[in-house]
Amino acid sequence: MDIDSVIQPLQRFGVHLGLDRIVNLLANLGNPHHQVPVIHVAGTNGKGSVCAYLSSVLTEAGYRTGRYTSPHLVDWTERICLNEQPISSEELSQLLEKVQAAIRAGDDSATQFEVITAAAWLYFAQQQVDVAVVEVGLGGRLDATNVCLEPLVTIITSISREHWQQLGPTIADIAREKAGILKPGCPVVVGELPPDAEEVVRSRALELQCPIFTPQPAHQIATGWAEYQSIQNSKLIKYPLPLAGQIQLTNSALALAALKILQQQGWQISEEAIINGMAKTKWPGRMQWTIWKNYKLLLDGAHNTAAAQVLRQYVDSLDAVNPNPVNWVMGMFADKDHADIFTALLRPGDRLFLVPIPIEPWPGRTSADLQELANLAYSLCPQLSDRQIHPDLFTALEAATSTATTDDLIVLCGSLYLVGDFLQQGNREWGMGNREWGMGNGEWGMGNGE
Repeated sequence: MDIDSVIQPLQRFGVHLGLDRIVNLLANLGNPHHQVPVIHVAGTNGKGSVCAYLSSVLTEAGYRTGRYTSPHLVDWTERICLNEQPISSEELSQLLEKVQAAIRAGDDSATQFEVITAAAWLYFAQQQVDVAVVEVGLGGRLDATNVCLEPLVTIITSISREHWQQLGPTIADIAREKAGILKPGCPVVVGELPPDAEEVVRSRALELQCPIFTPQPAHQIATGWAEYQSIQNSKLIKYPLPLAGQIQLTNSALALAALKILQQQGWQISEEAIINGMAKTKWPGRMQWTIWKNYKLLLDGAHNTAAAQVLRQYVDSLDAVNPNPVNWVMGMFADKDHADIFTALLRPGDRLFLVPIPIEPWPGRTSADLQELANLAYSLCPQLSDRQIHPDLFTALEAATSTATTDDLIVLCGSLYLVGDFLQQGNREWGMGNREWGMGNGEWGMGNGE
């Protein structure tokens, strides 16, 4: 059975929040999630890279490690990994068939996200993983991943305004939903949060008697190296940091704090495993460098305001002395904060190339109107040197490179789905193997970050 033949007809997405359907579905499958020790990770940004760090280190430590993340960039199999390797298409197809068979007549139809989440729990149970690192899909409280009763540790990486249509209009509302993954007595690691969000999370942790840990960001000690001091003791650890961007000093510290909690619970994770695991961490599509027709290209999802600010900070750090204009190739969904994202990214002299997001695989989502985006960008940054609309991504890339030198910075951003489309086309048209070219750090000393 083909994966798409099962997945694509399930056109309802995770925005249809609620736990009843996933709980019933997992019960029909024998409650596989009860067999899986879990690290549960929520947050607006950073949760993917934190999951990548944890999975890599735990695999390096010798544990049989599952990882469940979303969305995927190129292939559905990326979402479910065992020891850093994606599930095979054949195995995923078989699992999806079992999940579909478990949906009984009269049951409320499961969403697309719920079906793939159930398949992940079933796979991890069948594989008898020692631990699964599980990323929340959307929010937390009513997310389909939020069925684990006693996680080893929960993590809330960051909170900013996104998905307010489902999670609530204020930061406090969004924080309340993300704090819904906290469980009685289970430790929680929390990143730097806005005051309103921090108050909500701490209040919920106190109510549930959750030990709360708030690590300070690590310190960069050399290019590609960081130093972290555990909040539980005074020991310093120096480790490679292959993922790009200042934000990775925070994200890596969150992962290391969680690993320290596991060590205190009896997990055998040596300093050598931490160093080697951090060094091997990969997280494609986030501040990832690649080559397109001899031009250096920076890929980053940057689909919300906070992520756009992090991307701009990274871009500025590349050319801090004499900043040069940036060529932005962008596409965004209609439900994003376009004005705030443009304000974070665009500077006088920059060039903007707007493209639609190919939405055929993502029913229910609408690409933003390109003329409206162009008008908005001009109103916010009238000193743009150019703004163009193109019918597709690769026409825009051709235009961006036609007047650029090989040293000019070209950034593709605005949506992980747009980045995924580039990677998929690259695999098909240029033979750029996903595992082979997923990192640019060999040439530029840079990796791919959240």
